[in-house]
Amino acid sequence: MVQHFHSSEPFRLESGVVLPELHVAYHTYGQLNAAADNVIWICHALTANSDVAEWWPGLVGPGKVIDPEKYFIVCANILGSCYGSSGPLTPNPHTGKPYYSHFPLVTIRDMVHAHMLLAQYLGIKSIYLAVGGSMGGYQAMEWAIMEPAFIQRLFLLATGAAESAWGIAIHTAQRLAIEADSSWQEDRPDAGAKGLKAARAIGMLTYRNYQTFVRTQTDPDFSKIDHFKASSYILYQGDKLVRRFNAQSYWLLTKAMDSHNIARGRATKLEDVLVTMQQKTLILGITSDILCPPEEQRFLAQHMPHSAYYEIDSPYGHDGFLIEFAIIGQILHDWLEGELP
Repeated sequence: MVQHFHSSEPFRLESGVVLPELHVAYHTYGQLNAAADNVIWICHALTANSDVAEWWPGLVGPGKVIDPEKYFIVCANILGSCYGSSGPLTPNPHTGKPYYSHFPLVTIRDMVHAHMLLAQYLGIKSIYLAVGGSMGGYQAMEWAIMEPAFIQRLFLLATGAAESAWGIAIHTAQRLAIEADSSWQEDRPDAGAKGLKAARAIGMLTYRNYQTFVRTQTDPDFSKIDHFKASSYILYQGDKLVRRFNAQSYWLLTKAMDSHNIARGRATKLEDVLVTMQQKTLILGITSDILCPPEEQRFLAQHMPHSAYYEIDSPYGHDGFLIEFAIIGQILHDWLEGELP
């Protein structure tokens, strides 16, 4: 069941803007042990929520590699999202009305600072394993740099040390789609719905790949001249996201992803930051990922001194980190048990 943490203290963002209060929606599974050190903290990606057992059931749950009988599992909804944490749909205490498009820009580091406050509230002394795929990996890496003694281990999937020019270009195209919807800045929860649908269509092309679409969405009926299977699939995925997400949050969170660069304000090269990271780290890449390709994970492994890299051959592209439960679970299990280097 979703829980809520509220801080009435001002929350300063990296931009210098101050939120008068902070709300964080979160889920926990299992029990914190006496030493308060059996914590696995899972950072979610762009449009997910804090109910990680629902969207990652092959890895989280009784009898799974991330087992609530053994670990205290935490997942917090990220700042700027629309699932209960402070964001466009939460009330501005100064007006009593939702922020909508007036919610300020946030960064990955702002999200991590909110995680830190929640961890303190929960009485956590250290995190045994911080896990993150895609945008979740951005958060896990930043946290490990910001509190190196607090984060003991990392599991990073389909992620990178900085948002690539490719990723920024994709996000810009998605925001252009949202901005083309003249309603997107209106003060209502369904503002920009048509733009969000188009943005999701762009995203789907990067979450999967050519081979996936050809294999699963090719029409067997060669007589068609319209209403193709691939088109129906894209329309369906767009409608599905519109029913559960908010365009203003999507716009904001893609901006936050663009901000990701672990060297910002710290060093002139990514390598100089990565080499300082002392956590034992498992890194996983997916051969068919065109959004955050394996070269980005290999770069992490090359420069993080205590890392192990594994690459899985999946037909699902970037979404493989959400789908390939069996192989990912086995790799993580073996690594945690010391059966892998």
